[in-house]
Amino acid sequence: MSAAAAVESYLAELADQRRQSPHTVSNYRRDLGKLLALAGDLQLASLTVHHIRRFVATLHSQGLTGRSLARTLSAWRGFFGWLGRLGEVSANPCEGIKAPKSPKRLPSALSVDETARLLTGFDDDDDPVIAARDRAMFELFYSSGLRLAELVGLDGDALITARDDGEIRVTGKRGKTRLVPVGRAARAALAAWGASRGELAAMGEPALFVGRRGGRINPRVVEARLTRQAIRAGLPRHVHPHMLRHSFASHVLQSSGDLRAVQEMLGHASIASTQVYTHLDF
Repeated sequence: MSAAAAVESYLAELADQRRQSPHTVSNYRRDLGKLLALAGDLQLASLTVHHIRRFVATLHSQGLTGRSLARTLSAWRGFFGWLGRLGEVSANPCEGIKAPKSPKRLPSALSVDETARLLTGFDDDDDPVIAARDRAMFELFYSSGLRLAELVGLDGDALITARDDGEIRVTGKRGKTRLVPVGRAARAALAAWGASRGELAAMGEPALFVGRRGGRINPRVVEARLTRQAIRAGLPRHVHPHMLRHSFASHVLQSSGDLRAVQEMLGHASIASTQVYTHLDF
């Protein structure tokens, strides 16, 4: 099996059998592409620890941070582990290699006032149906701390559970599901969107949020609409969907101090991922 074919087979397994998200598979594709480029004409089975250390040093000299290198090494390590199980390599050359450390970056979150500004001013949109959709999307992002893929993956039955139970079930990383709360403002925005969704959604379309063509909304459209709304709200920085998730976590933690509850609502496997929000101070 050629190196390129091995990469494609591994990515296919990640997507089909391990149920990794398209975003994760895309990251693996990019990281493994770096490996193949650095290896050049060398066979994968001939790569040693010394080669991998040199590759990491090369990427570091090109400006990759310790965080990025750690993710890249993780992708390479998983790939070589898979090759080992197939009998294509005799040892994993990435074992024992660590990326250089870099300072921890705090998540970028909006203040409470900035969030309030962002979530107002939809009514002057040229298309009231699109305005209702955008308000519902962004209120739900902030109310429930969703990831972009989780929001895009929601189906219309979430309208009923949000209305009746005040919570919705979302599917997160690696296919794990969890229940998240839906706040009052988000429930009101969802009810308004539900009343007008039929004007935009194609016949039989199950997705909760749809684009102008009636099908499930594209994540890039969500990002573009949020950027547009932040500019209209006069916010002085770029706002991306994950920033609303960070803002949700930060504000809930500030008001409740319950780190475990925030961990469960975010769907973090480790509480260490949630503890970073304790360092934010507004």
